[in-house]
This record gives sequence, structure tokens and C-alpha cells, in this order.
Amino acid sequence: MANWTRRIPFKVDIAGIIQIMGSALYSRPDAAVRELVQNSHDAAMRRRQVDLGYQGRIDILQFPEQGIIEFHDDGYGLSPEDAEQYLGTLGIGLTGLLKGEHPSSVLPKGDQQQLIGMFGIGMFSAFMLAERMIVESRRVDCEQAVRWDAEGGTDIELSSWQREQAGTTVRLLLKPQFRNFATDSQSIEAVLKEYTDFLTIPIHLNGSVARVNVIHASWFEATPEPEAIELELASYFDETPLDVIPVQLQRPAIQGALYISPQRTPGFAGESVVTATLRRMVISRRLRGLLPEWASFLRGVLELKECSPTASREDLVRDREFAIASQALEIHLFEHLEQLAEKQPIRLRSILTWHRYTFAGAALSEPRLRALLRRCYPFSTSQGELTFHEIIQRSTANPIFELEADYVVWFNTDRRQEGWINALFTHHDAPCVHTVRSFEESLLASMVADSSDRAELRVVSPASPGFAAQILQIDDMQEADPQWADFLSDTDAIVRMASFDSNQPVMAFLNERHEVIKTFEDLKKNGGIPSGFQRMIDQHFAQGERARNEILLNRNHRLIARALEQKTSSPLASVLRLLVVSALRTAGASLPSSIINQQQSDLDWIADCLWGQKS
Repeated sequence: MANWTRRIPFKVDIAGIIQIMGSALYSRPDAAVRELVQNSHDAAMRRRQVDLGYQGRIDILQFPEQGIIEFHDDGYGLSPEDAEQYLGTLGIGLTGLLKGEHPSSVLPKGDQQQLIGMFGIGMFSAFMLAERMIVESRRVDCEQAVRWDAEGGTDIELSSWQREQAGTTVRLLLKPQFRNFATDSQSIEAVLKEYTDFLTIPIHLNGSVARVNVIHASWFEATPEPEAIELELASYFDETPLDVIPVQLQRPAIQGALYISPQRTPGFAGESVVTATLRRMVISRRLRGLLPEWASFLRGVLELKECSPTASREDLVRDREFAIASQALEIHLFEHLEQLAEKQPIRLRSILTWHRYTFAGAALSEPRLRALLRRCYPFSTSQGELTFHEIIQRSTANPIFELEADYVVWFNTDRRQEGWINALFTHHDAPCVHTVRSFEESLLASMVADSSDRAELRVVSPASPGFAAQILQIDDMQEADPQWADFLSDTDAIVRMASFDSNQPVMAFLNERHEVIKTFEDLKKNGGIPSGFQRMIDQHFAQGERARNEILLNRNHRLIARALEQKTSSPLASVLRLLVVSALRTAGASLPSSIINQQQSDLDWIADCLWGQKS
């Protein structure tokens, strides 16, 4: 067989392309309404360029009986040559040429920056709804009007037409399944409000005197009033902002307003979303990925002049301009929050209190946010709510005990022993931080690590360096004798002995990790944990040392001292064990079920001894 080569042209099935646009390019059939209004808007804006006295108007009319909807504008219009060259050519839109955003354009880019269109495919979206589309138009500088008639196939009929005024009418003869666009005025009005609220050209439905679109929005003004922005945002989003962040950036060009929502999104459960506009046309009411991930509490409206829409105009292209805009907005947000910290710290603290979990979690991976929170995030402590800056100032290390650290920050992770720990720290300058909320232990640790001074973070535990000597004022702590450790083994706690206040027989310190393990063990026994989750739990808690609660027996207490002098088989030993169990239970520890049986045995033994002594 002989070798051969030949060139063939690309072939396009117009009917197939239109079908693809309807089923894949646009996610909603009402997008056609938006695209046709956009064409009318661009025609009006073009006419404003040449006629300074021109205002412009767009009318949409419904004809229920005929199943027709019409779009009228008094804009620039089309000549017969325009209609022939551009209306029937997919991918070569007249607006895109005028804006200099098409390869064949001879105009410099940016000459028509008030125009929205670009791709030359928007008008064809009408065939999602219509069996037939008729365009009648007259250009402002042309005496001859033109009529363009197509039914979604490959043939277009062009003819001369009579039209007294400049402008364009697009008439759609709707498919049976879309007749509601000709009969239901409320659905059309809803679409117009969703996409066209901020267009500067008034839009009227069925001859109504009142326009459908809002047009005015204070956040688009050059010098907007903060109070006006707040009121309009509250009305537009139907919620009261906690704080308003005006956005007037020059490079990149971004205009609008953000606000901190009162809706709580704990941790990273939510995502910040904004209403994005291009040349005042709404591109998306839930644009994602533009604002920083940590700011899930943000909402707002932004005009993104340098970003590009996707072909369907339902989203923005994630390109270099989008990334630049995203970075600029994050910097602007940081600057706003830092200014609040300096000038309105009480306002910022109230915001942080409301969105505590979101800020605390996000700051773990955002150093600049963490630096901000050092000055204003309210930690719960034994001395009330304090910021990290206040905590570190009060946590100066004792040079007699500390040679390697200038600051020691004490923390407690268990809510159940807050009161007990507060009592221990009553007479100390240093506070104890209660990191009982999600993320706060890690946040505090990160802030300590960020500190330029030599600072250490230590948990409140007799085993922590310096805790016994500095906080408990104990200098003789030691591990309990093996016989007593074995005697109290059912408590599953580490047992130590020391000399302290003679009125207190036992001190109990809880280990949160131990308590969580005990809870999961109880659930496991009752069959309440799925096997896959159980494997994950086992793997997690297999790492690191085994966590245990801690008991401190007081040698200065008369009963404890006498008990420790005797054997573990004595009645006083059973009394000591009851005191230990009581201390753990008072602290809120999860005790094993065997302890209940052991308590009953101890009580019986004590009773027998007392009865024997009486007889």
C-alpha cells in the first residue's frame, strides 16, 4: 500500500456544538437570560462611549400565549455587516474584539473595559431555551436595520429591516419545556436579581416603571461611607456583620466590601465565600478559593477587574491574576485585623471570642495570624482571661530553680480540675493557662515556640520540672514504695509521696490523655466503636509513653503518715486507699469498675476491725 498525506480542514457540527453548550458548558438553563442581558448591557455601554447624554435602558417582555420572551435595548446596535460577520460566528465575539481580547483584534486591549462579553458564544446559549431566535437591530450610525433569524441549525437568514430607533431586540420562541420563561415573571425577576443587581443600566420587566436591578451599591463608590456599607451588606446578605472591611485596592484593582459573619463555623468546617462581579455583572454568588482558607467567617461582594471569567461565566479562571488578587486580599485582611488590634482591641477581642475555634485552629499554620493573636486572643487562666503577651510577662522563671529558661508557662488541659489548679496558683505571680478548648494547647505551644525569649511550656503535673518545688512548695517528693504502689495499682495512677499542707491528705492530678483512653476503653467494652475507628484509636494511643493520672500522698498528714508506717494489710491502709479513690473521683477521674468492688471490700474490712475493737 502506498504512503500518503493530505490536509483536511476542521469540521464543526453547529447543532452539536449548541447541544454541548446546553448540556455541559452552562450548568443552568436560565444562564441564557443572563447572557442576553449581558449583550444588551454591552450595547448600552458602547453607546455611552459616543453619546455623553445617553442613559440607556433594557426591557424584557413576556408573551405567555405565544411562548415568547423578548430582550430590548436602545444601545449601540448592529449594522448588516456586523450581524453577518459576528452573530453567526462562534468564538469571535464583537465585544471581545472591541476589548482587544481576541487574537484577531486590531484594537488595543483595554479600550472598552466597561464591556462584559468576550468569547462570542453567549448569544448561542439562547438555543438551550429556544427553538428559534430572531434578532432585529439598527446601529446608531447606520440607516439600514437588519433582521437575523436562526433555528439552531447551520443556516441563518439575514434580511433588511425597518427600525426607527437604534438598538436591538432579541426574540426567543421557546421550546415547550421552557415555556415557563414566558409565563412566570417571578422566576425571570429572580434570575435578574441574582446576576444583574449591580449593572448600571436599568432593567425593566414587562413595562414596569420600577427597575428590577438595584444599580446602586455603596461599596462600589470611590469613598464609601462605612455605615452605609454595613447597612447594605446586612440587607443584601440578611445578617448583621460583626465587622466590615472596605476593599479599595489599586493594584490589583479590587473594589467592594467584606464582612465578618456572625455564623459560626468551628475549626475548618466552613469555607469563606464571596459574591464576585466583573463589570458589575455577578459571576458567582459563592466564589470559593479567593479568600484565605483560615478566614471561613468572611462574606462579601468584590468587583475583580483584572480576573477573567470562565467560558460559561459561572466562575473565574484560576490563573496568575486570580492568585495575585487572592494574595492581595489576604494582606489587606491582615492589615485590617492588625489595625483593629491597635485601635479597637475590645472590638477585635469580641470577634475572636465569637469565632474562637476558627481563629485558634487557623493560627497553627499561619505565623502572621499567630503573631496577631499573641496580642489579643483571650486564653482562660487561673488569673482570668489573659492574652499570650500578658501571660508571658507574668511567667518569669525563678532564676534559683531555672537555669535554661527565662520564662515558664504552665498549662492545664483538663476542665474538671480548673478549680483545683486555680487554688494551687492563687499565691503565685505566674498564671496557669487552661487549654481545655480545641486547638488551644497546640496554639499555646506554637506561641511559646515563636517567642524570641527562652521560654518553656510545662503541664501542671508533679512530674514536670519545677512544678513540685515552685508551685507546690515541695522539695522531698519521691516515688512511693513498691508495696504501696502495688496496693494502689487498681487506681491505675502513679503514686508519689511528699510533705505539704498537713490539712490535705492526698493530691490528685489528672492526665487528659489517660482519661480519653479510659473513655474509649469503656466504649470498646460496650461495642460502641466501629472496628475501623477502633484501629485508628489504637494506633494513635500506641505512640508515646503510657498516660496515667498522678497521686501525691502527704507525709505531713497524721493519718497518711501512720498508714505509711504500717503494712498494706492494716485497716489504715484501706482508709488511705479510700482517700486516694475519693481524691481521684473528686477531680473527675474515670475509675475502673474494679475500684467499686475494692471500695466495698475496704469498707467491710474497716467495719470488721472497728466492731472487733468495740467488743
